[in-house]
Amino acid sequence: MAGHENKMRAGGVAQHHNRVAWYLTEDVEEYFAAAGTFLRTRPAHNTVLLTVAESVRVRGRSAFGGDTPLFGCWRSDESGVSGAFVHTPPLPMALSQMPAQAARELVPILVDRGRTLTGVNAHADTANVSTQAWQDATGVEARVRRRDRLYRLGKLSVPDPRPAGAARVARDPDRDLLLGWLRAFFRDIGEPEERAESTVDERLLHGGLYLWELGGVPVAVAGLTRSVAGMARVGAVYTPPAMRGRGYGAAVTAAVSQVALDSGADDVVLFADAANPTSNGIYQRIGYEPIEDRLFVQFVA
Repeated sequence: MAGHENKMRAGGVAQHHNRVAWYLTEDVEEYFAAAGTFLRTRPAHNTVLLTVAESVRVRGRSAFGGDTPLFGCWRSDESGVSGAFVHTPPLPMALSQMPAQAARELVPILVDRGRTLTGVNAHADTANVSTQAWQDATGVEARVRRRDRLYRLGKLSVPDPRPAGAARVARDPDRDLLLGWLRAFFRDIGEPEERAESTVDERLLHGGLYLWELGGVPVAVAGLTRSVAGMARVGAVYTPPAMRGRGYGAAVTAAVSQVALDSGADDVVLFADAANPTSNGIYQRIGYEPIEDRLFVQFVA
């Protein structure tokens, strides 16, 4: 493949005749040094890349339980970085918005390195280009697993009327309950329920899970990522079926959003399934505004 190093070492640069190239590394600190300014320029839009890389930085290369993570950015000597990705198997590769050329040229580099992708998670335009390039190179089938809408908090509006109960931070004794709920959450959104254990354990480490309790009994949960670049993401909002329709999910989401604001976050974001009018309506009513649609594309050999 002319113009590319077939076997790039971690931290190596793939040469390109017009001085635009993919820089790939397995070292998360090198990644932040190379792509950090680009990612932090739009922390809300780059929420997945920032939080995934931060998890690897804090918890190590095995943070997501799969093969060695790989990071990269598309950059030129003249204009700097204009695209980035993180790949932490078995999760889909997450990409920022980037030029179509960058998305296309990344694929043969990954193939040469022997990387296997289970899918991509990206803004719709980038996801479509990356998916087509991967299919052309590997012959796999692809299907859109989910369309997610990314929201950023404007002015927080506490639910009115506010449901009975109160929020509290979850602790280690809540772990079994949380595992059951997050397994159900991941099943509901079409993700492997095995993700529940690592998600619960990571969030418990930094106080990133909150329960809404009614009379001392938990009735809903919402998670919060570590703050990175002044951005925190609310996630894993779940209410057991028997407790739905009473406002507990909205209440715990608002409570966690306030925690993020109180901790100094400038951008508080969350994802909602674009096909779910209930959750989208709830988030908009408490002050979240849509900023981007992303596709989760699954590859099937």
